[in-house]
Amino acid sequence: MTDDLIRDLYGTPKPDPDAQARVWRRVAARRRRRRLSWLSIPAVVAAVAIVFAVVAGPARQGRAVLMSAATTAAATPADGAYWYIKKERDGSGTTELWASRDGRAWTSKRGRAVAVSGSPFTMAGREMTFEQIERLPADPDKLKAAVTALLPPNSRGLLADALAGLLWSKPSPPAIRAAAYQALADLPEVSYVGESSPGEAFSYTLPGGSERIIVIDPKTSQVLSCTDAGPSPRVERVLEAGWTDKGPDLR
Repeated sequence: MTDDLIRDLYGTPKPDPDAQARVWRRVAARRRRRRLSWLSIPAVVAAVAIVFAVVAGPARQGRAVLMSAATTAAATPADGAYWYIKKERDGSGTTELWASRDGRAWTSKRGRAVAVSGSPFTMAGREMTFEQIERLPADPDKLKAAVTALLPPNSRGLLADALAGLLWSKPSPPAIRAAAYQALADLPEVSYVGESSPGEAFSYTLPGGSERIIVIDPKTSQVLSCTDAGPSPRVERVLEAGWTDKGPDLR
């Protein structure tokens, strides 16, 4: 990778001299360790983007994190017969959900799996089927338009939340998850909060005025938690999420 390629992709940052020196030392060290193949360039571009963004400011840093997560999401396979999520809400125990590709779904209840009537997936209170989620466009601009069409009029704040929901609370295919990350990166209402071990935190304001914070791991593209801020925060922690061949125990 050349210095010109880096500048063409991300612009010329204006860091202080010490910060600039640190960045180029990292790039030079990476060059010395191995000779890059063309197949490795996308991953290195994402890494360099984050390094440059740290120097350039929080807004660019946040965008780089989301774009890096998009790259990871696109490359994550959706293998398995069931989409599965296990989460914990406010420390009050865990819930599990299995969804098969034919539209059936089960949730855990008192240690047993119980069939769900209808679809367990919604967007802005509107039920969505497995098939409808899979048919969403994988282009970020088209995805924003499609999601906006599903939302109530004048629902500022809901677009960010609906796109975020495609990242963790729905069985979105890899290309759609990647597009959702790219779309979020371009929304001015999505703010980068900063590191929140072990991930990166972003916030946006819901229509009622409350702030919602999601923490993502850009290395895996997984959402780790979703918090509604306020005097009594409501926290959902994602313990597991993804595709599996292990279905619910229906005994």
